[in-house]
Amino acid sequence: MERVSNEFRIGIIMPYMYYLPEGALQLKKKLLALLMGTSLVLAACGGGDDEAKDNTGGNEETASVDAEQIYNEKGCVACHGGDLTGGVGPDLTAAGGHLSADEIKDVIVNGRGSMAAQNVSDEEADALADWLAAKK
Repeated sequence: MERVSNEFRIGIIMPYMYYLPEGALQLKKKLLALLMGTSLVLAACGGGDDEAKDNTGGNEETASVDAEQIYNEKGCVACHGGDLTGGVGPDLTAAGGHLSADEIKDVIVNGRGSMAAQNVSDEEADALADWLAAKK
């Protein structure tokens, strides 16, 4: 039986290996894994509107000023956290103990310190301010 060199076997199994510099195959595998992982994460995060579309059957005015939904959709969670405990921005779990609804609305509409004025309607600002003022 004739012995076949490893170089010949690799050339048949993975011919592109000869065209890649040393270490490039590992890099290619890592990039492919990163791409697949990113695709999976993005696919898992997508959607989520199905419930909101089905929930429009009742009073539309009430649905349009749901303060918690506005808080999540307008990006407040990015600085104040999903549980209102803060992060980049201050803790809002007891905002009503420190500020009145009017003062909270003023902060939302005009900004304060490093917080920029938020792009919300007057109705949304009122709903957010009332919701946060109730947290004491």
